Amino acid sequence: MRKRVFGLMPRSGFAGAAAVTIVPFIITPAKATDEIQVYNASIAEVGQFTIQQHLNYIPGGLTNPPFPGGLVSNHSLNGTPEFAYGVTDWWEVGLYLPFSIAHEQFYSDAFKVRALFVTPHADQRNFFYGVNFELSNETPPFAQTRWALEIRPIIGVRNSEYEFIVNPIVDVGFGKYGEADFAPAVRVARKLGDDLYAGFEYYADFGKIGAFPKLADQQHTLFAVTDFKFGVFDVDLGVGYGLTPQSDRWVVKTIIGYAFPVPGKSDATGHATTGPVNPMSHSTQRTW
Repeated sequence: MRKRVFGLMPRSGFAGAAAVTIVPFIITPAKATDEIQVYNASIAEVGQFTIQQHLNYIPGGLTNPPFPGGLVSNHSLNGTPEFAYGVTDWWEVGLYLPFSIAHEQFYSDAFKVRALFVTPHADQRNFFYGVNFELSNETPPFAQTRWALEIRPIIGVRNSEYEFIVNPIVDVGFGKYGEADFAPAVRVARKLGDDLYAGFEYYADFGKIGAFPKLADQQHTLFAVTDFKFGVFDVDLGVGYGLTPQSDRWVVKTIIGYAFPVPGKSDATGHATTGPVNPMSHSTQRTW
């Protein structure tokens, strides 16, 4: 997820902006959802660049701002280009440039930088894990805190047919309105074919750790999702339904990814690679 959309969870990620009365202004943190994704501990190869474009549209969302001057999620388009680079076989770095288009206006949410640490070759493991740290520099329409940090542990298991992944995310805002929120994301998916998965993803924002609001004031959204390969691109599609009053009712999410060839790498035939490697790492060469 954070990766997130308005009214969901975060990267990231899956949190969101949600509020309709003065009370939610006080108890509900405000974040725009530029990325809705469960991290699976897969990273770019050493020396490889990848890019993903996240786009999330809210056809039926909250109609009041999450805080005075905040963006309204209803009918908004939110997203970010995500650039990543594989430093080692266990470390990837990334850059985001989040934005929103709402009410015929373009809004920039500055930038995010991240460092992702994982078990090497996670896409070939039955049990895998990792942790992602993401530092955000946010602008006033998106959040009431200038700086924020997402800490996203990654724990997952898979076999030849299914995968189950949990991201128990903690979002920390710094400053006067800052707080630490618990915003978990979960994925259950089945493999239907080579590079084809279908399943469900769940994103939530329980609110401030140690002082969760009542269930109706939390954000809980369930997505039906599929991800597959389309030519040289990797595609993730999902439709989400908000389960509580403080969640956007309908959210549509998309991720389109491309991985550039690894410089100097040869394939099994000894020829240099000319095509991309799947950045979502649902590789047909997995060893189960």
